[in-house]
Amino acid sequence: MTDTPEPAKPHFRSDVTVDLVKSDAGDADVLFAARVSTAGEQSIEEVTKDPERSKGLINYLMRDRHGSPFEHNSMTFFVSAPIFVFREFMRHRVGWSYNEESGRYRELEPVFYVPGASRKLVQQGRPGKYEFVEGTEEQYDLTTRAMEDSYRQAYAAYQEMLAAGVAREVARAVLPVGLFSTMYATCNARSLMHFLGLRTQHELAKVPSFPQREIEMVGEQMEAHWARLMPLTHAAFNKNGRVAP
Repeated sequence: MTDTPEPAKPHFRSDVTVDLVKSDAGDADVLFAARVSTAGEQSIEEVTKDPERSKGLINYLMRDRHGSPFEHNSMTFFVSAPIFVFREFMRHRVGWSYNEESGRYRELEPVFYVPGASRKLVQQGRPGKYEFVEGTEEQYDLTTRAMEDSYRQAYAAYQEMLAAGVAREVARAVLPVGLFSTMYATCNARSLMHFLGLRTQHELAKVPSFPQREIEMVGEQMEAHWARLMPLTHAAFNKNGRVAP
């Protein structure tokens, strides 16, 4: 007689992770795309040249919002985050491609989001003009306890339905949006800049944004990867108010 495996126990985490799994992106990509306007076939020579000598051109393109040269590159990220983050993320449709883990085709793992101690809990003000402030110790304790209890109950119901033969695509309906999922997200620098302009709060931004902290955590990690790939483009983005061209 074979032993029945122990059901997986819920695991709680407060972080998100972003891995750059594939890229074809560099500052030179911006330059050869831009110079085809005036140099034609000779613009291909820019591929092998040091882009540092032309950082002024990159800044000009960014400043005057000539956006298409920033599209000739590609970055693919593997993102692990709560489902509610992905539902916000997928509002970004232009220049993005997504493939997410499926609850129809695999049994979902019991990994759930609980805010960390640094996550501000209390909203003050009115929509469009509000701020978040630290919660009390009691509020943090309540949030953690309520979330973990709810997650355990939901996952137990999910497991019970699966054990009874209910299809995964039906059983998953009891799971909350705090469940972690994974996806591949592919974009170019222009679409990433638009995302960062809306989903990060930054002192250099001309247009203020007030993103939910959890999607901002994803954006910060994506930006760090991109800044290493295209440092001149990233610097020009910051210099010109973090507005996508």
